[in-house]
Amino acid sequence: MYIYNVTTNVHESIHDEWLNWMKQQHIPAMLATGKFSNAKMSQVMIEEEMGGITYSVQYTSDSIETLEDYYKKDATKLRNEAHQLFQDKIVSFRTELKVISEQFSMSVKN
Repeated sequence: MYIYNVTTNVHESIHDEWLNWMKQQHIPAMLATGKFSNAKMSQVMIEEEMGGITYSVQYTSDSIETLEDYYKKDATKLRNEAHQLFQDKIVSFRTELKVISEQFSMSVKN
């Protein structure tokens, strides 16, 4: 399993618009490519020197080949849409992660 992680710093002036767009349009469009089984959006809990609010979205893919197929067929279109809407008010970087193991708590809360 692979995780395609996109970390984005969002300027305060467009924060609410961007967050709504991510939840309502962009993440569903990413999942609609069929290349990812799920997405998890998190707020990065640090104060950035450059200001803004930072988020990480992790998209789970079944293989590196599927991720490469996303890059070839879908990435440019989806990235361009974000750039057209928000221009220099967002800064993103991307990371690929290979899942080595996954463990879960066995504790039960009553």
